[in-house]
Amino acid sequence: MASRQGAADARAASAHTGRGGSSTNTRARTRTPDTPDRARDVSAPPERDPGQYAQTDHFRHRLRQQGRYITLPVAGDAIQNGQLRWNSTDGWRFALVRDGVRFVIVIGDTDTPSPVLVTGWTTIADWEAATASDRWDEADVNTIQLRADLSEHKERQIPGRIRPRVVTRPFAVGGHRVRTAAGDGYVECVECGARFRSKRELCELPCDAR
Repeated sequence: MASRQGAADARAASAHTGRGGSSTNTRARTRTPDTPDRARDVSAPPERDPGQYAQTDHFRHRLRQQGRYITLPVAGDAIQNGQLRWNSTDGWRFALVRDGVRFVIVIGDTDTPSPVLVTGWTTIADWEAATASDRWDEADVNTIQLRADLSEHKERQIPGRIRPRVVTRPFAVGGHRVRTAAGDGYVECVECGARFRSKRELCELPCDAR
């Protein structure tokens, strides 16, 4: 069953893409003699115009991944209206909360001729608001929470955090496509059948699909 957000994303994406699926709002700009190298101070706030941002391959990959919930419209909304903060690990971040879910968009704009969308992710900002929203179904909310827990505690096993989650639509982590049921202290790959209790295990063991 497709998620509520998945159907909405498909409609929104059609309004933001041109022929061949290329974004009309995030075209990479080619450096020319009339387009000087960007030499901005890293401390200067980045632009709030989504149309100025190109996309990295990593960001494009996230747009296609099940359970990421990052879309071009969401990225544009975050750039225009989100909270802007500097993070010492990955630089400038735009963060936006919609229907109980926090969208984080990481950008780079000091080392390239045009600013770029680097990566993005989602976390649950308000569980009650997310579960009450028409935008998300139960599997969406559980998927977002499970992804966040796996990433936050990636070096150790977290059966206690996996056990409450119910994720029936498999999502990709470390080359595996995983799901889990209520009461299971692990995620199971639907391709190879292996079971995992940490993100580190998911990323270290290749998928040997049966």
